[in-house]
Amino acid sequence: MPVMKALALAQEKGLDLVEIAPTSKPPVCKIMNHGKFMYEKKKKDHEAKKKQKHIQVKEVKFRPKTDEHDYQFKKNHIKRFFGDGDKVKVCVVFRGREIIHPDIGKSILERLVSELQEEGIVEVSPRLEGNMMTMFMAPKPKS
Repeated sequence: MPVMKALALAQEKGLDLVEIAPTSKPPVCKIMNHGKFMYEKKKKDHEAKKKQKHIQVKEVKFRPKTDEHDYQFKKNHIKRFFGDGDKVKVCVVFRGREIIHPDIGKSILERLVSELQEEGIVEVSPRLEGNMMTMFMAPKPKS
């Protein structure tokens, strides 16, 4: 249908002529109430956004001299974060001369991975960056 005829038809009905697919040959147009269409589209987008799951990255810091009780306490925090569906950044912070023993930090992170293998998986393996050894863990996907 020619554009002028379509515009006249839309004005006659008191509606708008909206171009739906401008790249197709010939372009596709629709006669509709544009304001109502945009309102419904905005509501649909808002509803879709509501149902999204926001994943946060929580951080837990250890030290090479972390005591057993503190280690268990922080491990339980990580379990709780996994239960909430959050990812965890696990850090071992070295101060002063502790940096010459990165094997201690690596052993702490490996122990954590072995104890949490039922709840989570390692996304980024441990690596030393400056005076921190970091590792990222995520909860196991639901099957």
